[in-house]
Amino acid sequence: MSEQQGLARPRRNLEAVLLLVALGIGIGASALVSLDRNEALGQGFWLQAGTLTVLAAGFHVVLRLRASYADPVMLPIVVALNGLGIAMIQSLDMPTGNDAGANQLKWTAVSVLIAAAVLWFLKDHRVLRRYTFISLAVSTVLLILPLVPGVSAGDINGASVWIRLGPVQFQPGEIVKITLGVFFAGYLSTNRDLILLAGRKIGPLQFPRVKDMGPMVTAWAASVGVLVFQHDLGMSILFFGLFMVMIYVATSRGSWLILGLLLMGAGGYAAAKIFPHVRLRIDAWINAFDPVVYERFPGGSAQIVEGLFGMASGGLAGEGLGLGRPDLVPFANSDMIIASLGEALGLIGVFAILTLYLMLFTRGFRAALGTRDSFGKLLACGLSFAMALQCFIIIGGVTRLIPLTGLTTPFLSAGGSSLLANWIIVALLLRISDAARRPQTTGPLPTGIGKEAPAPAR
Repeated sequence: MSEQQGLARPRRNLEAVLLLVALGIGIGASALVSLDRNEALGQGFWLQAGTLTVLAAGFHVVLRLRASYADPVMLPIVVALNGLGIAMIQSLDMPTGNDAGANQLKWTAVSVLIAAAVLWFLKDHRVLRRYTFISLAVSTVLLILPLVPGVSAGDINGASVWIRLGPVQFQPGEIVKITLGVFFAGYLSTNRDLILLAGRKIGPLQFPRVKDMGPMVTAWAASVGVLVFQHDLGMSILFFGLFMVMIYVATSRGSWLILGLLLMGAGGYAAAKIFPHVRLRIDAWINAFDPVVYERFPGGSAQIVEGLFGMASGGLAGEGLGLGRPDLVPFANSDMIIASLGEALGLIGVFAILTLYLMLFTRGFRAALGTRDSFGKLLACGLSFAMALQCFIIIGGVTRLIPLTGLTTPFLSAGGSSLLANWIIVALLLRISDAARRPQTTGPLPTGIGKEAPAPAR
């Protein structure tokens, strides 16, 4: 056992202290929403505070029992973001009389319980490698479901990405982030040497053989299919970006990035020419302050401009939670919640939130670097990058860095499917980080777990 492994500690006590700080942020934000509106801290506030505390404490206990060496920072970060999101959504509910905040709290409870179940029953992340192609099949089914009559919720805000299960609407594409991540990690960890060694070298670049390009072409076709049939530009970029970063990490070959960028560029150019909604979004991005573009419906820039003015009115320190009028921005509690938080918390608050996200992503990448098996490395890297890319796409769109797409901001935006998927991702990252930090033991591995593909004969 190495010296570093011998010094490894569970550090669950540190996590408990950080959880107190995180709960203070989330519960304190809810209290400020009520106090700034001159409302008493009623039964609803105490119910929310108690629910968040019990959920966080329960998940912490599960980590102590089932993943004692897991990263001690991830859970407090997620609890702080989740609590802050609930407070902001409740603030947006007050002028309209909606109950999106209460619904978000219910989905938080469901998401935490399912994530805790994943940690409890999945004792070794390498078990998921057995389900590589099953994950691909599940991904395919989930992507098709929003197009199936009787299950599809139809076209909502220009995209067909929802299914209806009784009174509940759900977006299967959020779960596809996970299943595709498992498939890519399993496929690439098994076929890495074949992809790496075979192919033609053109100058300094090593290009793969045509038959080895199948998975990449499949990923590109799937992302284009999401764009064509579901009109979901953001999810299309997310799926293809997920595969690109995973194959680059697996092979360290720049040729894959060049091929991927060429395919992405070709798909984006064709989409802008063929699909009116893509062309309108690009026009709204470039000419946001043009009066004609601003007033155009649908496909206008009013949402973008109002979000920018909302953040501008927040200034450096913000109007305060519960104050201002962030509800004037369309979809203020989902797509545009960063604009709402920018008005409430100002530039300082937004930078603090971005710092929390950056810490979360880096802890995920740290788990990827520390784990000893290639499947775990790729899975942790892919899932961490998926959250990071999702944040970049939506926050970049809100701030007009790139065209706006209809993705959610992880843990902050209203939406049960997004919340559930991201909590499961955190559970998987915690499981992998536990394996990375746990002192290595000698002895035979369980049958079928962690078995790497043999290197090809040279």
